[in-house]
This record gives sequence, structure tokens and C-alpha cells, in this order.
Amino acid sequence: MVFSVTRKSSGFVAPAEPTPTEILPLSIIDRIKGLRYMVQSIHVFKRGEKAAKTIKEAMSKALVPYYPFAGRFFNDPEDGELKLACRGEGPWFVEAVANCSLEDVRFLDLPMMISKEELLPVIPQDLEEPINLPFMMQVTEFTCGGFVMGLLSLHSFADGLGAAQFLHAVGDIARGLPKPIINPTWDRDLIPNPPKLRQPGPLPAFPDLKNEYTTIDFSAESILQVKEDFYHSTGKHCSTFDASVAMVWQARIRAIGFETKELVHVCFFASTRHLLADVLPKASEYYGNCFYPVTVTATAGRLAESNLADVVRIVRDAKSALPKEFAKWAVGDFKEDPYELTFNYNSLFVSDWTRLGFREVDYGWGKPVNVIPFAYYDFMAMAIIGTVPVPKQGTRIMTQCVKKDHLEEFEQEMRRFK
Repeated sequence: MVFSVTRKSSGFVAPAEPTPTEILPLSIIDRIKGLRYMVQSIHVFKRGEKAAKTIKEAMSKALVPYYPFAGRFFNDPEDGELKLACRGEGPWFVEAVANCSLEDVRFLDLPMMISKEELLPVIPQDLEEPINLPFMMQVTEFTCGGFVMGLLSLHSFADGLGAAQFLHAVGDIARGLPKPIINPTWDRDLIPNPPKLRQPGPLPAFPDLKNEYTTIDFSAESILQVKEDFYHSTGKHCSTFDASVAMVWQARIRAIGFETKELVHVCFFASTRHLLADVLPKASEYYGNCFYPVTVTATAGRLAESNLADVVRIVRDAKSALPKEFAKWAVGDFKEDPYELTFNYNSLFVSDWTRLGFREVDYGWGKPVNVIPFAYYDFMAMAIIGTVPVPKQGTRIMTQCVKKDHLEEFEQEMRRFK
């Protein structure tokens, strides 16, 4: 049987009630050129009666308080800055059907039996420039009564926590609540704007690293063993994130075989909402980009020769310095802008999808059984920390971080931790 998806209808979803017509400014973090891309993800739900109709209607109502999601980005000719024009046009929404059940395609567990291109929304180029829309969605209904939600979310508009916040708002209304539980706030002007920051310029030239994709699952017992080893070695606890970053970083360094004295880096983006309580009173309601890039640096020789507990310690030390480093950045006390990232083969970028809230979204039929992020780009070595599909338990590390010549050894190194 050939599994396929047919798109039935598409169009913009306008807010259910009149919303403000205005031009909204973005924060200095939102305006980072490197964030001007769509984050792709697929969310699999086991049940959903008339899911597309229900979610579309709920989205229209959620867009009243969350009306910036219905806006359009543009470059202001007066100052050249990226801004958001709110006129109530709405996000792009596609309704589709599949010719099979979710069981037939294993609930889209990897490797997927239906391509992501069929499940993600496609907007005709003659209607709108996709990069100017904050949000796009496709709901594909399957013959079993389940559905798959394909999302495109512009990173310039919201980080992962912010995008998940909007989905929760849609879910609140889809479940019958009169309004979203969280009342959103824009407040982009309250985000620090350090005086030393250079004005956003043109996009830099990005390299094509030609990295290969691979996924490795770890049982809950495997991760627990790493945590216990770290505790016995240091007397301190570490998180699943700490363990996962340490594993993939060390495995990658060993597989590639950098020169002993070469500096290598791992970078992850830590939320700073909790650090802005004094200047951002409604931090829990804020859905804009609110993170700081934590970069960890060590010599390749140190990483390759250390035991895993020592690598975990290096990662944890960098995390513990976040409040101090962010506070210095906020007042302009830095030599180089930490948000100006370089994408070379000696740098690994890690994204944690386990705490963003996507796994907890409920439109009335239960939480998703699988969430698949696709945050991969040819110019960066990337690892995504996620979870295995329900009902299994464990951690899934999805990577596109080594070239073909290093792939087999990288997979062998990762399997040492299982």
C-alpha cells in the first residue's frame, strides 16, 4: 500500500473578533538575523473527532488575545528594523486527509513512512512570503480517527516555550474553556537592549557542513545509570539534559578525531525568563524569544580522554554561570556579542525539546503520542534532545552533527552509553 496525504482546503484563519491594528516592535533577540527561519515539527495524536474543524475554530478564538500571531513581518523603511504589522490577516491553515491509519505508519515513529513534506503546511508563493508569517499549521486526519499536526513557527516571533504557549491556548478553547488559561503579554520593549550590541546586519555566509542524520534512543535505565555514576563521582545530581549533552559531545569529539589542543564548543540556548522577574513582571505570560546562548569550550583532548562524569561537570559548570553571564550581557559588559554565533565543524549546537510544553498540549482527546522536531540546517552541527514515542519511556537524541566519514564511529561511540 502506498501511503499518501491529500490536502483538501487551505486559507488564512482570522481572529474571531476585531483585534488592534498596530505596528509592534521586536526585541533585540527577536531581531537576530540567525533566527529568521521556520522551526518545523510534527505532532501525532491518537484520537481527534473532526480535529481540523475543531482546532481551526479554537485557533480563531485564541487569536483574539494572541492577535500578534495573525500579523505579518516587514522591514520598516524608516529605521530598517524588523517589525510586526497587526491587521488581523491570520496564520495559514491547511486541512488534509491521509489514506491510512496511524497504526499503518507506526504513529510516524522514525524512520517516517510518510514524508514530512506531506504533513507540513505549504503556502502558495503567490499569496504570501512564508517568512513573513509567524505561524502556519496543517491538520491531517487519518482513517483511524487520529490526526497529525504539522507546524511551521517563525523563530523570530517566538521561542519554543512561546510557540507551545500558543498551542496550549488553542487547546484550552478546543476543550471548551471560554478563554486561554494564560493571558499573553507582548512586552518586547522590556527585554534588555545592551548599548554595545551592533545593529543587525546582513546574514553572514553559512557553511555547508554536509552532516549526516542519525537517531539513537536511550532507555530510562541507561540515563539513570549515567546520573548515578555522576553522583557517585561528585556527590551531586545531574539532569537528563546534562547527561545527554555530555554523551553526544564526547562521542562526537572522539568520532571526528580533532587535534588534541584544538578548542571545541557546545552551545545550547537557556531560557532567561526566570532571570528577568524584576524587569519582565509577566515573564510566565511572555512568548517572545527569551534565551541566552550558553557556550561551553574545552580542548578536544580533554573531552576525548575524560570519563563521562567529568564532561557532565564541564556542562554543569557552564550552566551555573548563566545568571552572572546574562546579567553582564544585559548591561553591555561583554567584549563579543554572545548571540553572534559561528557555525564551524568544531561547534555543536544542542536543542532540548523535552521541557517546552509540546508534549502536554491537549485539544480534548489527550496529549500527543509522538512529537518530532526538524530543527536541522546544513550550516550547523545539531543535536536535539527529545523523548521516545508513547508508551515507551526514554530519551531520543536526534542528530545531524557528523560527516559521512565519521558517522559509523559516532554511532558506535553513542552506543557505548546504552
